[in-house]
Amino acid sequence: MSTSNQKLENWVNDIANVTNPDSIYWCDGTHDEYEGFIKEMLNTGDLMKLNEESFPNCYLHRSDQSDVARVEHLTFICTSNQEDAGPNNNWMDPIEAHNKLDTLFENCMSGRTMYVIPYCMGPIDSKLSRCGVEITDSPYVVANMFLMTRMGQKALARIEREDKFVKGVHSIGDLDPDKRFIMHFPEEETIRSIGSGYGGNALLGKKCHALRIASWQALKEDWLAEHMLIVEIENPQEEKFYVAAAFPSACGKTNLAMLIPPEGYDGWKVRTIGDDIAWLHMDDSGQIWAINPEAGYFGVVPGTNEDDNENAYQAIQSNAIFTNVGLTDNNEPWWEGKKDGNPTIDWKGETISADSGNVFAHPNSRFTVSAKNNPKYSNLADSPSGVPISAIVFGGRRSELAPLVYQSKDWNHGVLVGASVGSETTAAAAGEVGIVRRDPMAMKPFCGYNFADYWTHWLSFSSKSERLPKIFHVNWFRKNDQGFIWPGFGDNLRVLEWIIKRCQNQADAIDTPIGFLPKPEDIDTSGLDITKDSMEELFHINKDQWLEEMESIREYFLEYGDRMPEMLLDEHRKVVSKLEQSD
Repeated sequence: MSTSNQKLENWVNDIANVTNPDSIYWCDGTHDEYEGFIKEMLNTGDLMKLNEESFPNCYLHRSDQSDVARVEHLTFICTSNQEDAGPNNNWMDPIEAHNKLDTLFENCMSGRTMYVIPYCMGPIDSKLSRCGVEITDSPYVVANMFLMTRMGQKALARIEREDKFVKGVHSIGDLDPDKRFIMHFPEEETIRSIGSGYGGNALLGKKCHALRIASWQALKEDWLAEHMLIVEIENPQEEKFYVAAAFPSACGKTNLAMLIPPEGYDGWKVRTIGDDIAWLHMDDSGQIWAINPEAGYFGVVPGTNEDDNENAYQAIQSNAIFTNVGLTDNNEPWWEGKKDGNPTIDWKGETISADSGNVFAHPNSRFTVSAKNNPKYSNLADSPSGVPISAIVFGGRRSELAPLVYQSKDWNHGVLVGASVGSETTAAAAGEVGIVRRDPMAMKPFCGYNFADYWTHWLSFSSKSERLPKIFHVNWFRKNDQGFIWPGFGDNLRVLEWIIKRCQNQADAIDTPIGFLPKPEDIDTSGLDITKDSMEELFHINKDQWLEEMESIREYFLEYGDRMPEMLLDEHRKVVSKLEQSD
């Protein structure tokens, strides 16, 4: 298998001439091919087969101990004008970046096979999808791309037809952290990654293409590439609603994407369209439609269990690749938060005792699995037209400030809400706990260009349609002296129910300086052990705290200088003025 597309053929040959592989293999994307790669990696020791009875067709991969997570400080946006990358990105001049990488890529695949992976981000037949080709020397990457994308012959046929694709080149190199770079060239729609075999550093269809390059494409082509889940919610009247939601890490994103309705919510159904990335396009009538460009999940596994996220737990019981988890005494995968099993071996392959105090699974250990393994997978994830979005939800982890839920006044105010997203650091994050970090639209590590231009792009939609989704903010993490006030998890459907009713104009709201809040009695708390006082506490707005928050946001916006959209600053001033005038 090769290609009839001369541009693609020439590019592959150019890369081969630089990297000097022993052979070139064009991936066809079949299941037999996937099984062949699994067998090959079992033979080389790159994979270990797990307990076939309890975890059929599941495998463990251990990455190099220096290569276990995204490396944001080594991730660059390379645009000819530094201002186009913005202060939210590391920038390098494209000529300098290519020169640096040319040296590192020279002969880097000597003694290895060079794999060519044609892939499609999104349903093959969707006009909303975009294609790419990843060249890699890692069979582990090929196997993961099989699970994560629509790869192979159908993707290649589309590339040959459209003569358009994102070019991605990856090599594990010699895994030297000092020679590790993930470079993006938006103006060339090119990604070059070397020195890492881990996740988003190496699976170039994921964050590199589907967010950093796609966000640049979306700016030029007038759509949005977002770090958002997409969930389908069906009420007892069999009406379906589609919500896109963006959360920073450790804020319950996967739980919401795979939510299980709580007791008492008979007749409600929740299905997953996507758990991580959404591409949003407006049709001729002004309706926003969304597709999930991915075909699989690459999720953080610690904390996943049958109580906290049953659907995710069920999804990884078979046909999954685990990376950097521990092992039990009967060769099952093990991670912190798993309810059963006797762990004996940690993620480094070392035998340790359960009472040693050390972790068995790396905190960033992962699973890769086809989305169709999810018991609540929605077939509309394969719909070429996508799904119509009723609401966009932003969220963060705030112990005091933000109420349980509020709605923006309009689209432009909603952009301010999204641009202002802040979340308190947890013990899982490096540094001091409880510090607020700004993560606009949960896109801080993933926006491929200047945030000021990104917010201007978001604001531009307000003049294009009167059918835009309503925008909300949620905070599941508000605390009092007894701990978290809201139970979270499946009970978050109670909040989504109010959001849906607001989209249908079927629920009242209280107009406050920060947005529209529900009346506490409009959130269904039947069956919950939560008092009226606690509900009022969840919606209390502290004027002084909010004025302090708005000043912090203003200072953050000032970092973006002259490119900062005046329209967004106006929205900020409106909120401050209303807060100052409030009782």
